[in-house]
Amino acid sequence: MWRDHLTEIIVFTFLFLLVSAMGFVAARWRAPKDMAHLDEWGLGGRSFGGWITWFLVGGDLYTAYTFVAVPALMFGAGAAGFFAVPYTIVIYPLVFLVLVRLWSVSHRHGFVTPADFVRNRFDSPVLALLIAITGIVATMPYIALQLVGIEAVLKTMGVTGDNALARHLPIIIAFAILAAYTYQSGLRAPALIAFVKDSLIYIVILVAIVYLPYKLGGWGDIFAAADAKFDASPSPNDGILLNGNNQLQYVTLAFGSALALFLYPHSITGVLASKNRDVIKRNMSALPAYSLLLGLIALLGYMAIAAGVKPLPGASAGSVDNNTVVPLLFDQQFPDWFAGVAYAAIGIGALVPAAIMSIAAANLFTRNIYKEYLKRDASPAQEANVSKITSLVVKVGAVACIVFLDPQFSIDLQLIGGVIILQTLPAVALGLYTRWFHRTGLIVGWVVGMGLGMWMLYQVASPTRKHFGGSAFPLSEFGFDTTKTIYVGIVAVAVNLAVAALVTLALRAAKVEEGVDGTEPDDYFADEGDPRVTPGTERDADSAREPVA
Repeated sequence: MWRDHLTEIIVFTFLFLLVSAMGFVAARWRAPKDMAHLDEWGLGGRSFGGWITWFLVGGDLYTAYTFVAVPALMFGAGAAGFFAVPYTIVIYPLVFLVLVRLWSVSHRHGFVTPADFVRNRFDSPVLALLIAITGIVATMPYIALQLVGIEAVLKTMGVTGDNALARHLPIIIAFAILAAYTYQSGLRAPALIAFVKDSLIYIVILVAIVYLPYKLGGWGDIFAAADAKFDASPSPNDGILLNGNNQLQYVTLAFGSALALFLYPHSITGVLASKNRDVIKRNMSALPAYSLLLGLIALLGYMAIAAGVKPLPGASAGSVDNNTVVPLLFDQQFPDWFAGVAYAAIGIGALVPAAIMSIAAANLFTRNIYKEYLKRDASPAQEANVSKITSLVVKVGAVACIVFLDPQFSIDLQLIGGVIILQTLPAVALGLYTRWFHRTGLIVGWVVGMGLGMWMLYQVASPTRKHFGGSAFPLSEFGFDTTKTIYVGIVAVAVNLAVAALVTLALRAAKVEEGVDGTEPDDYFADEGDPRVTPGTERDADSAREPVA
């Protein structure tokens, strides 16, 4: 079967090897001072300007999974899949308000992770540990999902075998190459590759959005075909328009996803690599261009319906893999050479975010677990070395998720990941504006919010799974007489905030020690060139403190 796709395979392989070579060359790009330091390896020297940051953050957020899964959701569920478009628009004003302050305080104190900030702000290594573990756990399935995107392309090209090793060998090789150049070049590798990745995606989508409607009879025929399919569907929630049953889920999922997006460690890593506040401000103004692109990507799902695309079989008996609809659409409608370019865009689109995610998770482990609890006197070189090794372990874990778990389970894990990372909002996002919350109140709120979120997710069923079948929680479980559902993450974080506030009031009334704030008001407005905190002072991020909770 692969011989029928030889041209596509050659083009895909050539572009993949090209960006891999760029990944290795990136170690010498922009003349790093010393790669044996987390500032250089993990944050690119904190020196990225406007264009680099725009491509890096955009490449970080718009992944291979976005390229295949959003159209797949449109193909299978209709208008509900459009939730990804408003949430990527809503997020930018919120980020403009929050992450500019995080950049400033991190620049002043040398913070590498959001947990570094929480440790310093609330004087609590326990709270920082919870933030770090939350970030690592939420990131792991996100990395695995990048492999789902590559696997969909490889399956379409016939580059899979009958046994487990043959089926996953191309992915293992791809991630081995990714691991090698990330280990060597750090964040500079995905930053450099992002230029190629995003350029390819823009070219492919702009060509597709013009050529495919022309070939399929126009937008009227495309929407009519989608409408006819959903009219024949037994599900009451399908359709090219939202109905009363799924509107609340749509709104809460969009808003909750917006709140979660820039709490992910890899999103924060891309922002902290910027050289000054103005770079972040300009990017938050320009990044909505990616949301326009995302809307066009989503419409590929309706085009696949109009083109009569039939998804390839899924991993389990009798199932289908909707993630293959976009690769199949390109395979059927475009010349082989252009389909190869499109496949490369998806494949490279997996490498950039996977690299940033593994670096972000490794930085969390190094700064907030290894240095805090295992070796407090670790040198910068030791930190960088541990982070490099941890990034390799993270990638191995992501590959293991794909090899040993049903890919559909990995997708469900990603839905769980959004609920998990939302529980860091009170400490990280609100903590940038206020220290009103007591550190113990934030810990208790995190525990309650996380517990409630997991319980709610456990109650959600799907056609193929009794538990953890999605993130749409039926309100009837709370005693409401309705068939509507709501996004689990919104409920869980609201309860988290309420509990944190109540416990804070109780602890403040009891005059319980709140710890020392290691930041000052002007830290949140510091810019490039402002002096860093001098090591050894009371405001130093790495100064020794009593390990109070």
